[in-house]
Amino acid sequence: MAHSLSAQKRIRQNETRRHLNRWRKRNFREALKVYEETILHGSLEQAQKELSELYKILDRTAAKGAMHKNTASRTKGRLTAKYNNKAAAASAA
Repeated sequence: MAHSLSAQKRIRQNETRRHLNRWRKRNFREALKVYEETILHGSLEQAQKELSELYKILDRTAAKGAMHKNTASRTKGRLTAKYNNKAAAASAA
């Protein structure tokens, strides 16, 4: 247990930040599940809306430091590739 007041405050701050970061990541994972379900069974228009929402969530998560900006960028690229593959398959069919 920390003895000084500043160390105790630092512990409180770290715990608060940890909870917020975990919430941000969980929020992203939940939105990702909705997007993947939409990609498999939904329309392309709905998938486009979900992709836009995921972009916002990823950008906010990276800006707040819960996720590295390159990780967010890489994830956005992979999600876009999934959407493009689905769109290409739909237009070919």
